Amino acid sequence: MRTAFELARGRHKRVTSVDKANVLNSSRLWRDIATHIATEYPDVACEHLLVDSCAMHLIRRPASFDVIVYGKIVWDILTDEAAMLTGSMGMLPSASLGTRKIQFVPRLYEPIHGPRPISLARRRPILSRLSYLHASSTLFSWPPPGSRCIEQAVSQTIQAGYRTADIYENGKTLLTTQAMGQQIAQAIATVAV
Repeated sequence: MRTAFELARGRHKRVTSVDKANVLNSSRLWRDIATHIATEYPDVACEHLLVDSCAMHLIRRPASFDVIVYGKIVWDILTDEAAMLTGSMGMLPSASLGTRKIQFVPRLYEPIHGPRPISLARRRPILSRLSYLHASSTLFSWPPPGSRCIEQAVSQTIQAGYRTADIYENGKTLLTTQAMGQQIAQAIATVAV
């Protein structure tokens, strides 16, 4: 929870804590802890949303969110939905940060879909693996500001019109996963210079 508030301090100063407090005792505890931690960060606004309301608002007004924090009980629901807002499960990174006060707690950076998404029936390399690059960028940039090189290269490649099959649009250039990786690698080389 503190990690979410610290992250929000460097962003737009808004935390949304998501739970299922209307049904689950554990979620009521989650909400109590979030409310208590929020008092330590008077400069950061904190709102509480039930997971079903959050799911609706992610579709209705995604830009209104800054930092969303929630436990494993609602993780899979919201991560899949948020990933699809970008057009594909293959686009977004995920970070399990834990607390920075405990040195031995590992941090996990991975695609939002986990290490291996279910591929299409043809099992060809057509899925976007941009989430792996975004996860790598998150690794290098935590705590902020850190390196923006990977993020800029991915953005530049997408703006240039390159797409894998899962995010393809008419009029864009369709690439395999490997070819997309090569385009991004070239972009990294130009951004890093």
